Amino acid sequence: MIRSLQRSLAAAAVCAFATVPALAADITGAGATFPYPIYAKWAAAYHVLTGAKMNYQSIGSGGGIKQITAKTVDFGASDMPLGAEDLAKHGLLQFPAIMGGVVPVFHLKGLKSGELKFTGALLADIYLGKVKKWNDAAIAAVNPGVKLPSSTITVVHRSDGSGTTFLWTNYLSKASADWKTTVGEGTSVKWPAGVGGKGNEGVASYVQKINGALGYVEYAYAKQNKLAAGQMRNLAGKFVSPDDKSFKAAAAGAQWSKTPGMGVILTEQPGDGSWPVTGASFILIHKVQEKPEAGREVLRFFDWAFANGQKMADELDYVPMPEAVVKVIQSEWKQVKDASGKPVY
Repeated sequence: MIRSLQRSLAAAAVCAFATVPALAADITGAGATFPYPIYAKWAAAYHVLTGAKMNYQSIGSGGGIKQITAKTVDFGASDMPLGAEDLAKHGLLQFPAIMGGVVPVFHLKGLKSGELKFTGALLADIYLGKVKKWNDAAIAAVNPGVKLPSSTITVVHRSDGSGTTFLWTNYLSKASADWKTTVGEGTSVKWPAGVGGKGNEGVASYVQKINGALGYVEYAYAKQNKLAAGQMRNLAGKFVSPDDKSFKAAAAGAQWSKTPGMGVILTEQPGDGSWPVTGASFILIHKVQEKPEAGREVLRFFDWAFANGQKMADELDYVPMPEAVVKVIQSEWKQVKDASGKPVY
């Protein structure tokens, strides 16, 4: 679990106690591993304040979508936003809860975080299996002066259905025509090369253990596991490092209210400081609640998190939803009703 959790709980309890009802119900959620560190941190703080538990299963976006459509959890979470047709088909409301970045992570003895640079085209060629050695001319051209080993690159990817994979492959499809036509984008794809790890946790574990490995994880996992992250060249042609500043820059111009289901995709956004693989994680909840008390508690939990969870999000280099966007989200919540048509929150 995140090391700074205990420090944050005390601070959260002081600032947020008065904002939460004394009685709250336990709720369950499942899905994306991308936001798991912050959801776990919020849940622990919320439990201290209310006694209520938010049990979140970090099983990947694909699993989260399956579980919420099957009504086996109170909410689902996905880093790949569902389109208007799928939302209508399953009677779901969707809203963004948090933003962050997906980063390339590597394990090469002698090289530290920030000492390697990547372009989208280069990453695509590595994941296509075209670039197989760390001292390949294509890597050397982007990293002049860096001493590169002759070792083989062990490509690590997700083995499960994953919104992190959706963001990564969506970005590679924008950066490489070859990738777009041969592999494409999605929560799961047919990988041309490499080994698969389950969840961000699994990819991080592989990269940690294998010298010569290259993978992609949500930034909080890179920090938590002390993995070396590479710089990336963005749409403006600038090499940038992953942090909350570059994630915020990518999210600055997002048109949430103009996008069906608020399903904005934040890869390859303009701006000199933008991180090219930024994304939001989305919550899915049924519009008609068979258990109104559970639906009410889901919205109450995220309402509390939007109001009180910013500091915890900042500590993990996530980007909280801007206040103006939160107001749009809260207005959307009026669509969540009980069987009689009464809003649950």
